Formats: sequence, structure tokens, C-alpha cells
Amino acid sequence: MELLRTPDECFSGLAGYPFAPNYLQADDTEGGELRLHYLDEGPAEAEPVLLLHGEPSWSYLYRKMIPVLVAAGHRVVAPDLVGFGRSDKPTQRTDYTYARHVGWMKMVLDQLGLRDITLVCQDWGGLLGLRLVGENPDLFSRVVAANTLLPTGDEELGEAFLNWRKFSQEVPEFPTSGIIRGATTTELSEAVCAGYDAPYPDESFKAGARQFPLLVPATPDNPASAANRAAWESLSNWQKPFLTAFSDSDPITAGWDDLMQEKIPGCAGQPHTIIENGGHFLQEDQGEKLAEVVVDFMAAS
Repeated sequence: MELLRTPDECFSGLAGYPFAPNYLQADDTEGGELRLHYLDEGPAEAEPVLLLHGEPSWSYLYRKMIPVLVAAGHRVVAPDLVGFGRSDKPTQRTDYTYARHVGWMKMVLDQLGLRDITLVCQDWGGLLGLRLVGENPDLFSRVVAANTLLPTGDEELGEAFLNWRKFSQEVPEFPTSGIIRGATTTELSEAVCAGYDAPYPDESFKAGARQFPLLVPATPDNPASAANRAAWESLSNWQKPFLTAFSDSDPITAGWDDLMQEKIPGCAGQPHTIIENGGHFLQEDQGEKLAEVVVDFMAAS
């Protein structure tokens, strides 16, 4: 597998991102290894909060939440998905599959020995994280799902998603920070946009971001559909605390919180919330508020 690695100097002095990098080596499934980046903040002995980002962001998305969670006494682990952030970037779009992404994140859990995990997931962080919960329920203590879903291809994903998928494949230059900016309710500074653009010096670094929209199960025969159905079977028996914390201005995932509340037993009696003035990337718009929701949820459960 051919890999690109974003130069370290691209990440120098990013606005609001003072965190030290950590790395582990992951099997690339082709006989080689790739380097995977993660943040690890707070007391090592505390129960971990696993923050999983989505498309086309990276752990920079969680920079407003991490200090709040650490101040509450939690250990915070925020990986960069393969192809994103400071993690290595396979050059071929065919290198990226749903199964590989799940496997790479499972390697993070295994190598760091994470147990009693509180998962916080958004966008593709949910497509991967909820699969991990479904397949490894004993590793997780609770879940906070924010603007995300676990599609099987048996449901309608809606016009907003289909438009996004079409745009992502046809736009000549994949506008990473422009996508973030277009799916937030607040005005992003040029410094913040530079933070989202930092991992991608040119288009050759964006194969993973380009491929992600095509990996979403949109038809029942998608290669990931069967495994996602199996994960839903597991989640339909999940009795541990499960909280939905969606935003009020995300047309892509609107309504999926209701579905999870209906189908996942652990949702019963939880203080589900809609966070105001938040777009799809609510961590950017209302990161501190979402972090407070997580802290309160952990304290209560």
C-alpha cells in the first residue's frame, strides 16, 4: 500500500490546537504498516472518552471539547481516521473500505487497551463507532451519538445526502474547509479554516476524503450492509446508557435520533437533547455545550 504522510510543519501553530501528537502502528492489511495519529489527554487511569470524527474533518474538530472533558477528570482519546489529520494517507481510493476503517479503529482500542469506553461520535464517527459498539459491546459503557447514523442501505438517506455525494465526486478541487464552513451555523475564521485544511497540502492527500461518501451504504447490497444489520441487531439489545445529542440545523441526519431512541433500549429515560444553533459539525458550532452534555451524562450514568 502506497502512503502519503503530511509533513509535521503543516500542523505547526494551529489555532486552538495545543495538543501533543501520539502515534501507533497499524496493520495496513496488505503486509505493511501505517502510522495512525491520536490525541490522548487527561489522566491515564480515568475511564476513556473516545471521540470519533467524520468526513472530512479530523481531531481538530474536537479541540473545543477536549479541555472541558479533561477538566471534568476524564481521559480523552481522539484518533485521526486513516486518510485524515496526522494519520497516514493511502494514495489509492480503493485502499479505503468500510471494513478496513472499522478494523483500523479496533486496532486503536486494542493497542491502547481501552475498556469502559464512553463513545462520542458524529458523522462517519458514528458509522464506525456504532459498528464497533455493536461488534464489541463489552468494551463500551455508554454512547453519545451526535448527528450520525448507522445505515444499512435498507432506508432512504434523503436528498441532502445524495446531493452531497454527487458534489463530493464532481467538484474539481475537494474544498475541505469549505465543506466544514458550509455545514456550520457560525462564521469560521481564516485561521480555523487553515486548521481544517492543514492535513491536505494538495489533492493527492484527499483520496480518503473523496472516497468516504461512496462507502456509505445507500443500497441493500452494499458490501457493508450485512455487517451493519448485524450491528443493529446487537444495538437493539443494548441496555447501557445511550444518548442522542443532535443539533437543530443538520438536514442530512435529522430524524435519525428518533430512530435510535425507538430501536435502542439504552435510550429509554435518557435526557436526549437538541443543541441549538448547531449545524452538521456541531462540535465546531457548539463544542463546549456538547462537551457539557457529555460530562453531565457521564456523571448521571
